[in-house]
Amino acid sequence: MSDELKRASALAALEEVRSGMRLGIGTGSTAEFFVRALAEKVAGGLDIVGVPTSERTAALARELGVPLTTLDETPELDLTVDGADELDARLQLIKGGGAALLREKIVAAASRRMVVIADDSKFVETLGRFPLPIEVMPFGLEATRRAVVKVADALSLKGDVVLRKAADGSPLVTDGGHYILDAHWSRLPDASGLADRLAAIPGVVEHGLFIGLAKAAYVAGPSGVRQIAVATADETN
Repeated sequence: MSDELKRASALAALEEVRSGMRLGIGTGSTAEFFVRALAEKVAGGLDIVGVPTSERTAALARELGVPLTTLDETPELDLTVDGADELDARLQLIKGGGAALLREKIVAAASRRMVVIADDSKFVETLGRFPLPIEVMPFGLEATRRAVVKVADALSLKGDVVLRKAADGSPLVTDGGHYILDAHWSRLPDASGLADRLAAIPGVVEHGLFIGLAKAAYVAGPSGVRQIAVATADETN
């Protein structure tokens, strides 16, 4: 059922894609369904160009014939479609389970619109059930980890902050050459405030809290796909 729901949300987001668009293409299992569906449209004549958020997504897109560019060549994007490890009703997200959060955030920030695709297991009332990924420099790792713990203590967040490991037991290395700390804090009542504090820590390259970036989400459940949207400045004026 989960794969069916992921595909359903991906297909719903695909309806937003138009010929001539410059697309940010996300990373993860749900995003892979989007890439495969997008490739079918491209084969049928859809004219788009994509910026992948990871080497994994880039390899799949090339294999399926989706034309790609880079942010250096195409620094402004029309739309990014990406998954999320968690999202709430305000479209605050936790991302980074696939260790691509830095590139994902850069691409999302370069886009006029970011749309999230997910099954309903990813929707939560309060962020934090999924461990928060924090991308850090290898240099000074323990000092950075302790600074993250101090932020958690100041905000009364309880739980371990641990280094993510690869299958062979060595530190997992991101596409950018960094490490990932996973913060098991369970509940993040002030995600925005936490995001600001983490960003201020020397050694933290980026964190997996995506605040104010997503404009809509397509969340698939047993009864269908529902859209969650936030009002833009243009819509509220």
